[in-house]
Amino acid sequence: MPLEALAYPDRHDVARRINERFDPMDAQGVVEAALTENGHVALVSSFGTESIVLLDMVSRVDQKAPVLFLETGMLFPETLDYQKDVALILGLTNVQLVRPAPEDLAAKDPFNRLHIGDTDACCDIRKVLPLERALTPFQGWITGRKRAHGGQRAQLDLAEVEGDRLKFNPLAYWSGEELRDYMKSHGLPNHPLTAKGFASVGCAPCTSATKPGEDPRAGRWRGQDKEECGIHFIDGKAVRQ
Repeated sequence: MPLEALAYPDRHDVARRINERFDPMDAQGVVEAALTENGHVALVSSFGTESIVLLDMVSRVDQKAPVLFLETGMLFPETLDYQKDVALILGLTNVQLVRPAPEDLAAKDPFNRLHIGDTDACCDIRKVLPLERALTPFQGWITGRKRAHGGQRAQLDLAEVEGDRLKFNPLAYWSGEELRDYMKSHGLPNHPLTAKGFASVGCAPCTSATKPGEDPRAGRWRGQDKEECGIHFIDGKAVRQ
């Protein structure tokens, strides 16, 4: 077998072995394997209502691990404050703010109103394109997606292949209750908007509070035929809904 094949194992084989190796609930084990066994890997975090669980797990493996934070320019002030507080509490020293390219904003959204008429285009320039650029040096990334979110996420595995990269979903099988229990048992602070009824938090113009009994992501793009911002891909294509 060529040395190159040994150094760079088939990504699909790596994903298969991760899925077979770990108990579905062993999120910490998946995080450790992702960061220590699979090349240059980053956590992509929204610093939303559930994000602190994965951030805590990453900090227990390597506080210098790269954390990519999509700062779209449209986030709630509470999220920006929470990001700074959480990074300090967990000792995360390599949080990288990923922002839209100024030239994209100038050409396509000079008045910050694109979200009103075309949310997909707004997500493209504020999330999809910036993340594509930020992920260039990485062999894989860790996400906070969960089966409990429903929709396209209902069949998530712990690991999958997306283009040339491995994608790890350590919390794929966790429920909202299990996330809350983890936060409580580890003394982790809630996102400030949780107390105001926000079960999921994204950009301010496209996020609303949820009612009791609603799907956790019901407040995202409410009233639109849209479930995803487009940063996640299936067969090389951005997932929109």
